[in-house]
Amino acid sequence: MPVLRGGAPLSIAGGVREFARATPSATAVIDGERTLTYAALDERANRLACALLARGLTTGDRVAVLLGNRLEYPEIAAGVAKAGLVMVPLNPRLTAGEARYILEHSGSRAIVLDDACAATVGDAIEELRLTALSIDGAQAGRPYEEELAAARAADPGVRVDELDPFCITYTSGTTGRPKGVVISHRSRSLTFYCSALEWGLGAGRVSVAVAPMYHGAGFAFGYAPVYTGGTVTMLRKWDPEALLHLVERDRARSVFLVPTHAQMLRTMDDGKLAGHDLSSLDTLYFNAAALPWTLKQWVMETFPACGVHELYGSTEAGIVTNLRPVDQHRKPGSVGHAWYMTELRVVDPSGAPAGPGEPGELFSRSPFLMNGYHDDPAATAACTTEDGFLTCGDIVVRDEEGYVHVVDRKKDMIISGGLNVYPREIEDVLATHGAVAEAAVVGSPSERWGEEVMAYVVLRRGVEAAPESLFPELEAHCRTGLAGYKVPRRWQVVTELPRNAAGKIVKRDLKAQAGAS
Repeated sequence: MPVLRGGAPLSIAGGVREFARATPSATAVIDGERTLTYAALDERANRLACALLARGLTTGDRVAVLLGNRLEYPEIAAGVAKAGLVMVPLNPRLTAGEARYILEHSGSRAIVLDDACAATVGDAIEELRLTALSIDGAQAGRPYEEELAAARAADPGVRVDELDPFCITYTSGTTGRPKGVVISHRSRSLTFYCSALEWGLGAGRVSVAVAPMYHGAGFAFGYAPVYTGGTVTMLRKWDPEALLHLVERDRARSVFLVPTHAQMLRTMDDGKLAGHDLSSLDTLYFNAAALPWTLKQWVMETFPACGVHELYGSTEAGIVTNLRPVDQHRKPGSVGHAWYMTELRVVDPSGAPAGPGEPGELFSRSPFLMNGYHDDPAATAACTTEDGFLTCGDIVVRDEEGYVHVVDRKKDMIISGGLNVYPREIEDVLATHGAVAEAAVVGSPSERWGEEVMAYVVLRRGVEAAPESLFPELEAHCRTGLAGYKVPRRWQVVTELPRNAAGKIVKRDLKAQAGAS
């Protein structure tokens, strides 16, 4: 007798296939004035898959994708999956050298790119002998639309196991060379289904792709609506008023943001915010960095009809925790409890379990975890345990009810005079000062203390005092809520903080500045 193994394996292309049959005329993607139905999305994905296979690519080969948020992104992801290939997203803001490293390290054999990004890959296409398909031009490869038109429209139906990789996405490299995170079809397929359940991304609902889809979270929350039968509308470039326009025009109901987006919305003129009909919006969810309590309060007051979720996760671990709207006022500063199908473990420096209220390193185990780092077993072993838990190096505290509060990144901890100082604690205090829009705290070299605390501060719009005159006031403000050894000894006002594509502050750059000065 045949042995049943639970049916068809999960695949990144699965949702597109399903809804092309179930709701072929429903709108899957909106990009400005362009739209794509599920039937058209499915056919174009088929044609791309067949075009890549006709160029000699075989199961497991890597295909780099270099473009921002635009109509073609979902069809490329689905097409690459239908061909049994592995997607390697590239950030258009990379230098030619950075892009070259990823192309070589991933072993990419092909690239699909926006012609406007041709300079990013430089001479690598020719030198690495990549098959290249170029959208909106042909500087760097064959015209994308011509390749699709010439290809077969039938689904090639290449079968892959659900634990096989669909994607190798490279970390932002905030601490060194980026690592390739190998993510399976199962990992992200389950993420999409759970996201639809949690944040309303499915059939009959419109969501906005705000975060860049070449980033892990941006792709997860930009592709999930399409995977589950909904509609995604593309915000090509971050602009707070453009986001409000999309929400109003397309009647969007769910939006994923990072705290930086909320900061910029907050600095808009009240009239611009009030001038848009945002009545369709019912769900906001945040990730990528800490959402300061004062900023979260502003979000809840400004969008009172919205359920506000604050989640925690990483490219390697997927979504780990979520603070749901029912707790948004009750648990300030928390990122919630374990998400679906997720187990948590918090351990102290000796490896023993940390009790309630005790800081410790957070580990998680779930179906969302990465397969490992591409071609880097040592790095994989360094962040995983023998029983399948993974850590991203974050220090957390769990309260008596099991809710998680992120203290800081383990690597960002400052050791001053032998004492541990967690920058996030100081940043949260600074965020409550009326003159401070945001702040980042790092360790600065000190002959006496080893490291001393340094704060980089962005002032609110309209603050007219000379920056230097504010430092004593900020110091006094910190002393009301912090022990003396945690109070910054050095200060610098900056117009903006360095960020990567995910909106995370690149503290490596700030530490370099602090060391140089």
